[in-house]
Amino acid sequence: MNEPVHPGVRIGHVHLQVADLRRATDFYHDVLGFDITMYGPDEVGVDAAWLSAGGYHHYVALNTFHSAGGTPPPPGHTGLYHFAILYPNRKELAKAVKRVLDHGHTLTGTQDSGASESVFLRDPDGNGLELYYDRPREQWIDEHGKPVFSMPRRFDPEDLLAELGST
Repeated sequence: MNEPVHPGVRIGHVHLQVADLRRATDFYHDVLGFDITMYGPDEVGVDAAWLSAGGYHHYVALNTFHSAGGTPPPPGHTGLYHFAILYPNRKELAKAVKRVLDHGHTLTGTQDSGASESVFLRDPDGNGLELYYDRPREQWIDEHGKPVFSMPRRFDPEDLLAELGST
């Protein structure tokens, strides 16, 4: 019998191979707003960047170890579909989406699952990102503690941006 993973386990960070460290760092710092906690060649010449929020050491790590100048994998190949960045509430998600759009990036989709609202986009290296917030737990957990999801449906991102008072 398999023992389940401890309920306190979380996904800690994502480490991405990128083609251009500066371009990728600019996206995660300037567009998404993450703090740069480490950048560039370290004492042994490793080209990498660590980005974070709230003083944590890093949530996103970027490197060019085996990918400098590379291209995204072609459609139909295995690899990262997307990783998700959780925002504390709908207003903070709206602020993030506004930053993305203000920097000239486009969304590839939106989804409301009942438990959360998500927007999707790609970073400059073609990696998929989901930016989302969870509704309050009491709205998406049944009396047995199990998530209750609806059939995912698209929503107009302008409805999300209205959270900011103007678009």
